[in-house]
Amino acid sequence: VAMIGYAFMGRAHSQGWRVAPRFFDLPSEPRMQVLVGRHADAAQAVADRLGWQEVETDWRRVLERDDVDLVDICTPGDTHAEIACAALAAGKHVLVEKPMANTLAEAETMAAAAEEAAARGVLSMVGFTYRRVPAVQLARQLVAEGRIGQVRQVRCQYLQDWLADPEAPLSWRTDKAKAGSGALGDIGAHIVDLTHFVTGERVAGVSGMLETLVAERPVAESFDGLHGVGGSARGPVTVDDTAMFTARLASGAPAVFDATRFAWGRKNAIRIEVNGSTGSLAFDFEDMNVLQYYDATEPARTAGFHRILVTEPEHPYMAGWWPAGHGLGYEHGFVHQAVDLVRAVAAGEQPTPSFADGLAVQRVLDAVERSSAARSVYTDIAAHAAAAQS
Repeated sequence: VAMIGYAFMGRAHSQGWRVAPRFFDLPSEPRMQVLVGRHADAAQAVADRLGWQEVETDWRRVLERDDVDLVDICTPGDTHAEIACAALAAGKHVLVEKPMANTLAEAETMAAAAEEAAARGVLSMVGFTYRRVPAVQLARQLVAEGRIGQVRQVRCQYLQDWLADPEAPLSWRTDKAKAGSGALGDIGAHIVDLTHFVTGERVAGVSGMLETLVAERPVAESFDGLHGVGGSARGPVTVDDTAMFTARLASGAPAVFDATRFAWGRKNAIRIEVNGSTGSLAFDFEDMNVLQYYDATEPARTAGFHRILVTEPEHPYMAGWWPAGHGLGYEHGFVHQAVDLVRAVAAGEQPTPSFADGLAVQRVLDAVERSSAARSVYTDIAAHAAAAQS
């Protein structure tokens, strides 16, 4: 494995690659061969700490190496398309962080490159790791089994507060040229994919509203993860701070989405509730080992939401971990991601979420942006895609 980029997501991906073969039986062991960063000294310090064998400062040279089979892209979104397409053309399997790209056109190019590469046995995947939380996996299983009947409506939120302070400094995540969008792409992409995954349906159309709540911020002097220290200089915020949109799924079921980095007190509240014809499911990542399940066929005198502690060996992924009741954390999704990707590559099977899945999410993000620019008019996704292809 060669990993390009080593900040917040790079640390999380490194944890996944390092831990996966120590807790799960894998058909081959991932070797953390090379970490790529622009500055050799800084990259070397991170490589030593995270467990990478060597460093490189030019990602293009990595694609020429015979000892690299898979490229893991953890850079800002403006570089995803170029790196991913070049890696696939060079015969390297690819894992790319979400959102897959900054624009719909880039995502379409990447999906086409992935389809062509798959015909040569070269595989690709998008890093929507919240799919790999055991409670989310169980929710998908219960919906697929018909345990809540027909999906009637969905509510999905991703609430954070790390930008709620107007003096929090600028970063690449507040720069449209680097990030493509703000809350919409950074965290809204996750809840769109979560809805696609849990319900088994894709969003068909949206009516959206994007707002920038703080137009100017201090220029950062230093950064650690999501948080930084600002100086006296100030600059413009060029992305949305909050994204809200209503939608219809392919079946016609209505859905509501809310993504913001301005919700004081909400640290990483990824929430989805699915109401069906015979029951409901609810999940909140801030209580990530629990799934709430309501069976409407139970007698009223005993009916109520069941709190399922998703830590039994029978639950997805849990047999590889601890005794029942010993919960998992944020980093375990990245371990499960590495496990699933290594197994798929070894079997020659398309891993999920695929670049086609990533493109489906990008179509929704693009539709929300177009809807917001047109005073929240309902925007049909399939019709736009068909028109673009004609």
